[in-house]
Amino acid sequence: MYKISFLRLTLIMATTMFCAHIKAQKVERIEPSSWWVGFKHTTVQLLVYGENIASLKPSFSYPGLSLEKVIMVENPNYLFLDLKISKDAKPGKIEIAFMQGKKTRSTAIFELLEREDNSAAREGFNQSDAIYLIMPDRFANGNPDNDMIEGMLEAPDRAEPYGRHGGDLEGIKQNLDYISDMGFTSIWINPVLENDQPESSYHGYAITDFFNIDPRFGTNESYKELVDACRQRGIKVIMDMVFNHCGSMHWWMRDLPMADWINQYPEFTRSNYRLSTVSDPYSSKSDFDLTTRGWFDTSMPDLNLQNELMRNYMIQNSIWWIEYSGLQGIRMDTYPYPDKNAMAEWITRVKTEYPDFSIVGESWISQPSKLVYWQKDFPNKDGYNSQMRYLMDFPMAEALGRAFNEGEGWDSGLQRLYDILADDHLYRYPKHLVLFAENHDLGRMAHFYGGDINKMKMAIAFISTARGLPQWYYGSELLMEGDGGLSHGAIRQDFPGGWPGDQINAFKREGRTDAQNDLSDYLTKLLNYRKTSRVIHQGETLHFIPQNEVYVYFRYLEDKALMVMMNNNAEMDRAVNMSRFSEILDSYSAGTEVVSGRKYDLKNITVPAKSALIIELE
Repeated sequence: MYKISFLRLTLIMATTMFCAHIKAQKVERIEPSSWWVGFKHTTVQLLVYGENIASLKPSFSYPGLSLEKVIMVENPNYLFLDLKISKDAKPGKIEIAFMQGKKTRSTAIFELLEREDNSAAREGFNQSDAIYLIMPDRFANGNPDNDMIEGMLEAPDRAEPYGRHGGDLEGIKQNLDYISDMGFTSIWINPVLENDQPESSYHGYAITDFFNIDPRFGTNESYKELVDACRQRGIKVIMDMVFNHCGSMHWWMRDLPMADWINQYPEFTRSNYRLSTVSDPYSSKSDFDLTTRGWFDTSMPDLNLQNELMRNYMIQNSIWWIEYSGLQGIRMDTYPYPDKNAMAEWITRVKTEYPDFSIVGESWISQPSKLVYWQKDFPNKDGYNSQMRYLMDFPMAEALGRAFNEGEGWDSGLQRLYDILADDHLYRYPKHLVLFAENHDLGRMAHFYGGDINKMKMAIAFISTARGLPQWYYGSELLMEGDGGLSHGAIRQDFPGGWPGDQINAFKREGRTDAQNDLSDYLTKLLNYRKTSRVIHQGETLHFIPQNEVYVYFRYLEDKALMVMMNNNAEMDRAVNMSRFSEILDSYSAGTEVVSGRKYDLKNITVPAKSALIIELE
C-alpha cells in the first residue's frame, strides 16, 4: 500500500514538474513586435524572451515572410529570429508558433505594417529650422491622471528638485501654439521612453524599455499623436535617443542574454569621460576602454554595441520609432561614448531608409580640433568616418557663455566668437552645427549673464544669425535661472502655468513680467524673421576682427546680405567706421534693422552699448 502511494506521488510530482516546465515555456516578450514592408534592408531580427524558450522551435507560414536564421545564445531564455521580408509581402498579422516536437507550447503575434506614403522621402531638420528644447517632466502637466502609475517605482513629488513633477506629452501638445508663435520650427524633447527607476528618473536617460513611452508621459499612441499635431503646425519632432546606456532596472538586467550584452567589470567602474582618448592617436588602451566601456553612473549600465545582436537591436529600435511615430530627426545622447564603428553603421542604416533624415550628435567636446573627428567626411588619420553630419557646437556654447561677460582682449570678449568661427576651416559642414548657449546640462543664460537682458539679447542675435541652426532651452525666454554646475534640478524648473492651479501662467502674455515679454518679443521677432531668410539658412560668412569690443559680420547669398553689428561695451555707445567694410558694403546703399525697423544709410552707424544691430542690406 505504501509503495503504491509513493509511486503515485512520484508520478504526480513528475507530471506537475513537466506541466510547470511546459507552462514556463511561454513567450513573454517579442521585440520589435511589428515591422514594415518596403524597407531596403529586408531582414528584421526579433528578440524573443521567455523561460527556456530556446528549447522550442519557432514556426510560421506567411506569404513573403520566411525564417532565415534562428540564433541561440548562452541564456536559454532568449532566441533571436532573423525574418526575411520579400518585396511581395503584404501587411498582416503573423502567428509564430513555438513547437516542442509536433506540439505548440506557445505563440506570439508579429505584425507586418504598411509604410506611410512617401515615408522614405521625409525631410529632416536643417539650417532653416530653429529648435526648442523641452524637458517634458518640467514643461506642462496636461494629464494629471497619469502622474501616479500603480506598480511603477517612483511616485510624483513636485516639491523635490530631482523628483517626478508630472509634465507629460499632453502638456506639450496643449502648448504647441506658444512654441510655434515664437518662431520655432522644431522641438527636441528629452527622452520619453520608460524610465522605471526608483528615484531621479524624471530626466529620461535611464531607459528601462526601449519600445514603450513612459506611462507617466503618455502612451505610444499619444506620442504619435503629438508628432502628428506638430506636423500640422509645421513643427518637426526630434527624438532624444540613447545608445550608450540603459537604466539599471531595465527588464533584461534581471536576466541578460549574454554576459557581454553590457560592458561589465568585476566591480562598478565609472567612465573617465575623456572623449579625447577616442580620437587621440597616442591614447592607451586602458584609457580608451575606460572612456567607452565604463558606466556613466551606477544606475546606467553601459551597452556593448560590439555585440552584434545588441547593436542590431538598437539600430532597429531607432528605425522602428522613426517609422512608427513619423519623426523628422534624432538627437543622439553621448554620441562618442559607444563603439564608434557601431554608431557609424547605425547612421548608414538609417540614411539607407531615410536619405533626407537628420541626426545630430551630442559630442561634448570644447575644442574644434577634436570635435571635427566626429563629423562626417573629416579626413581622420585612422580612416574613421562617423557619417554624422550635424553636431552640437559645444566650442561655441562655451565661447557664448563667457564672451559677453568680458572686455576686449586677444582671446576674450567678442574675440572668442570670432576665433570659433575662424576654426570653421576644420569642419566639412560648418553650416550643420547646432548653435546654443545653454541646455539641460550646462546651465541657463540668465544665470551666467547675471540676469542681464541685454547680454541675452546679444546671444539671441548671434545664434539666430550665425552659420548653423539655433537651439533654445525651454523657459529661458522667461529669464529662468539656474547653475548647471551646482544642480541639475536648478536648471530644470517647472514652466509656470503648466500645472493646474499655478498662480502664474507664463504661456500667456498677461502672465509674464515686462522684462519677460521684452526678451520673448525679441526672440520671437528674430526667429520669425529667420524663418524666411535664405541668407541666414544658406549664406556665406564674412567677418571682421573685433575692435574696441565691436564685432561686425555679414551673411551673404547672391545679391542679398545681412550685416550684424555687436557692441559688447557695458556703458559706451560706439560709432563705427563703416569704410572698413567697403569690400562688401560698396554693393549696398542702405539697410533696415530687423527688430526695430529703423533705416540706416550705411555711412554713419552708432551701435548702442551692450546691443546688436541686425541690418538687412538694400
